[in-house]
Amino acid sequence: MLDIKEIITVGMVLFAVIDIVGTIPVIVDLRAKHGHIESEKASIVAGVIMIVFLFVGEELLNLIGIDVNSFAVAGSFVLFFLALEMILGIRIYKDEEASSASIVPIAFPLIAGAGTMTTLLSLRAQYHTANILVAIFLNIILVYAVLKSSSKIEKLLGKNGLGVVRKTFGVVLLAIAVKLFAANVKGLFD
Repeated sequence: MLDIKEIITVGMVLFAVIDIVGTIPVIVDLRAKHGHIESEKASIVAGVIMIVFLFVGEELLNLIGIDVNSFAVAGSFVLFFLALEMILGIRIYKDEEASSASIVPIAFPLIAGAGTMTTLLSLRAQYHTANILVAIFLNIILVYAVLKSSSKIEKLLGKNGLGVVRKTFGVVLLAIAVKLFAANVKGLFD
């Protein structure tokens, strides 16, 4: 049973966690390193990861002996290192074999990362699955639009503007990583 209010609420929560607008500097940076980013592929893979995790995430983590808190803490480290790359202008993530960054790190962990997955698990406890699915779909359309227009956004901001945005969102990403870590590290010792 679809409920517009629930869809909007879940959609806003996912939008904030995915933070596709905030990841534009990372996307532009990855495009500069790897060349072409396949927007369709990254969007579809991220959507599939989110939908699969919505239905089997907790069971999958339990099956391999990982609790949600451990998963979120691990994800916070990935976000932390991506943030350091953005702030300090250094390169930590190295994947020389990849011809594009469409799947790693864009689809996972930037779009469908630990924060998104743990959020999906908590949303599943509060909202109807059909509404969550619609919200995921709407967010993936938005993700696709941002990925597709990242070069236009880059031209609009210019090199200096992009540098400022990259460092600013690097600090924001760092804060998200710290918050994700702090919110879940206590659960490791319970």
